[in-house]
Amino acid sequence: MKYALILLGIAALGGLAMAGMRFAGNPRPPSWLAMLHGLLAAAGLTLLIEAALTTGLPSPGGVGLGLLLIAAVGGAAINLLYHDRQLPLPKSWIVGHALLAVAGYGLLLATLF
Repeated sequence: MKYALILLGIAALGGLAMAGMRFAGNPRPPSWLAMLHGLLAAAGLTLLIEAALTTGLPSPGGVGLGLLLIAAVGGAAINLLYHDRQLPLPKSWIVGHALLAVAGYGLLLATLF
């Protein structure tokens, strides 16, 4: 679970950078940054799912995993519906994606510590 949180934390820093770019007026972040963000988040989620299936997670950790999975679906939708089509990313979707991810990450941190 520690390695999952590290990967998700690095992905969050990339997400913060991309959100900053969007709110600074850029229509979308560079593709390489979006792909790296998604790859790191997916790797962290994969490790987290493996931990949940093998050793189990306490209840707050399970809720955190669920929130992160919803955030991942939202992030994939942002990528496929907007970024890949070269459209400006909707700020409301970015905020929703970030809120879900931060809440999920916070629950996982609380579970670990």
